[in-house]
Amino acid sequence: LSPLLWKKVQRGLSAGRVQSVAVRMIIDREREIQDFIPREYWIIEVELAPPEEKAASFRARLCALASGTVLDIANKDEADRVVADLEQAAYAVKAVVTKQVARQPAPPFTTSTLQQEAWRKLHFSARQTMAIAQQLYEGLPLGEEGAVGLITYMRTDSTHVAASAISEARQFIREKYGAKFLPSKPRSFAKKTKWAQEAHEAIRPTRIYRQPEQLKPFLNPSQLKLYKLIWKRMVASQMSAASYDTTNVEIEASDAGGEKLSQEYLLKASSSVVKFPGFMAVYSESRDEDEREKSSDFIGVSLPKLRIGDKLIYLGTFSDQCFTQPPPRYTEATLIKALEQKGIGRPSTYAPILSTIQERDYVNKTDGKFHPTELGIIVNKILTEHFPKVVDPGFTAQMEEQLDEIAQGKYEWIAALQEFYPPFQDMLDKAWTNLEKVNMTRMSEETCPNCGRPMVIKVGRFGKFLACSGYPDCKTTRPYVIKTGVACPECGSELVKRISKKKKEFYGCSNFPKCQFAVNRKPIAQPCPHCGKLLVHYRGDWARCLACQRKVKLSELEKQKEEVV
Repeated sequence: LSPLLWKKVQRGLSAGRVQSVAVRMIIDREREIQDFIPREYWIIEVELAPPEEKAASFRARLCALASGTVLDIANKDEADRVVADLEQAAYAVKAVVTKQVARQPAPPFTTSTLQQEAWRKLHFSARQTMAIAQQLYEGLPLGEEGAVGLITYMRTDSTHVAASAISEARQFIREKYGAKFLPSKPRSFAKKTKWAQEAHEAIRPTRIYRQPEQLKPFLNPSQLKLYKLIWKRMVASQMSAASYDTTNVEIEASDAGGEKLSQEYLLKASSSVVKFPGFMAVYSESRDEDEREKSSDFIGVSLPKLRIGDKLIYLGTFSDQCFTQPPPRYTEATLIKALEQKGIGRPSTYAPILSTIQERDYVNKTDGKFHPTELGIIVNKILTEHFPKVVDPGFTAQMEEQLDEIAQGKYEWIAALQEFYPPFQDMLDKAWTNLEKVNMTRMSEETCPNCGRPMVIKVGRFGKFLACSGYPDCKTTRPYVIKTGVACPECGSELVKRISKKKKEFYGCSNFPKCQFAVNRKPIAQPCPHCGKLLVHYRGDWARCLACQRKVKLSELEKQKEEVV
C-alpha cells in the first residue's frame, strides 16, 4: 500500500492494518462531531433544608413528574413554568436509601494501561512513557548499589504478578499502613485480554521496599514521576477496598394548599462520603473526559439526616440552560483504550503507531486531542474506497486473533496468506489502474514577494510550505503559517501557528527572525484580567498568564466578552 500512496498522493506516506484503522477512527470521530446537532435542555435544582437546620441546606435535582414520567425540559418557557411551580410547592421526603458501597483497586499496569494513565496523570505521550519505562527497566545507577533495574518488563498485556512480589507488597502494606488496609487474601486479577500471555508479569517495581522518595537523588523528574506511578499502582492493587456510605433521597414537590400547581414533581439528592479510604490512601485511578461527564458521583458531599415523611423548607431555585455535547475527540489515552477494546494492535505497537500517524501528517494534536489533517482525510478516503477491509476495525481485530492462533500452532500460516493475498492483490491492481494522481497543491491568499504571482500551498518532507505559482521561473518559497489574530507580547506583530521539523506545533512571532518570541501553547485573544499580559491555553477550560502565572477560566473570559459586546 505504501508504494501506491507514494505514487498517487505524495512521497513519504505509509499505510497499515493498525495505523490506518487508528486514523480512520479519528476521522470517524471528527465526522460525528461535525454532524452533531446540539439539543437544548435545562437542569433545575432546588435548595432545601430541614426546618430546624437551615445551615444543613442541600440541593436536590428535578428529575421527573410525581407520576414517575421523566422530565425533558427543552426551552426557557418550559423551565420558567416549572420554576414557578417549584417556588410555591411544599416539599417532603418520599424515600431514603442508604447503603455501603465498596470500590476495588485497579490491577497493576499492563503496557496499554500504563500509557493511558501516564497520559492522564502526567501528560506523557505514549512514546515518552515507553522511553522512560525502558530506562527504568534496563537499570539506572543508584549510588553504591550500582545500576539497578527498577521495574519489570514494560511490554506486557498481563496483569499477573509473581507470588513473591505479592507477598512482599502485603508485608509492606501491613508495616506501613496497618492490618486494616490489608485484605484477608492476596488479590489476583483476571487476564486483561483474551490472548494475554503469562510469560511476562504486569509492570511493577522490582522491589516494593524501594520507595520513590528514596530514589529522588538518583532519578530525573520524569523518571521519578513514572516510577512513582508504577509503584503506587502496584501497592494499591494489593490493598483493601475503599468503602463509601451512599445516600439517595427522593423528594416530592406537591401543592402547598395555595395556588394549585400545574403538576407535581419528583426531585433527587445524592451523597457519597468516604467511610474507609482503603487503597485510595495510596492511589486512585484517573478517568477520561467522557467517563467524568457520565459519572454521577457525589464524593465528599453529605446530606443531613432525613427520614421518610420529613418536611423540608424551600430556600431557592437554580436553573441552568445546557446543550448536549458531541463525543470528545480522542486523546492518546482514549485512542489506545479504544484500540485495545476493539482488539486492534498489540501493547508494544501503540506508542510507535501514534507517533507514525503524526509524523506522516495524517493527524495533529491540539490541546492534547487528535484532529485529522487534510492529508489524513485524503489517504483515508483512498483506503476506505479501494481497500475497505484493510481499514475495517473488525477485520483487523480478526487478523490479530489469527496471528495469535498461528503463533500457538493452531492455524497454518500458509493458509492464512492464501486467504488474504489473492483478493488483496486484486484490489491493489485495480487501484494502480483506476486511481488518479491526487493534486495536493492548494491556492493561498498570499502573493509572492518577488514577482507578485499568487503563492500555492504545497506539501514537502517537513509538511506544508508556500511556493510561488510561477515555478520554475520563480523559485520563491516561504514557511506556511496559520494566523492567530493575537499580538506578539514583545513586538506587537501577529503570532502565527507553525510546525517544527519534529512535527510539533508551536506559536511564534510573524516577525521572525527579528523577533524570537515563541510559545508551545495556543495564545488566547483576550488579555489576562489581572495584569493585561498574554494568556495561553493551559488545560481544559483553563488559560494561564505568561507574566503573572495566574490561571483564568476560558468560559469566564467568554462571558466577560459577551457582556462588553
